[in-house]
Amino acid sequence: MATLVALVDDLMFLSRIREAAKGRGLEVRSARTAADAMAGARAGARLVIMDLDSPRLPVSDTLAALRGEPSLRGLPVVGFFSHVEAQRGRDAAAAGCTTVLPRSAFVQKLDALLAAAASGGSGEPGAGG
Repeated sequence: MATLVALVDDLMFLSRIREAAKGRGLEVRSARTAADAMAGARAGARLVIMDLDSPRLPVSDTLAALRGEPSLRGLPVVGFFSHVEAQRGRDAAAAGCTTVLPRSAFVQKLDALLAAAASGGSGEPGAGG
């Protein structure tokens, strides 16, 4: 089964991602550390999803590690953030996050993002910063 890595500590959001992923035949591997996220990515994950607002998760370190490893540079990374934290989204895009979305847009596009990942696509169906 194809997998995605979720660096998300909001249990309600993680549950929503898991349920949508299950419908697309994807398994969600939850990560709490950069090492966990990297292990999942190296194991062949098709997508990484990050909550850019989480103060408890090493989002920046994980993004830097993903982009610093040549074999993972092309792995799609989707980051979502509160619309009032627009600078956080711009910073993540500059650091290599493939797609950055306000939380509400992420929810609306989640199924399309997962469909692209399930099909082996880029994980970013017309989504942008």
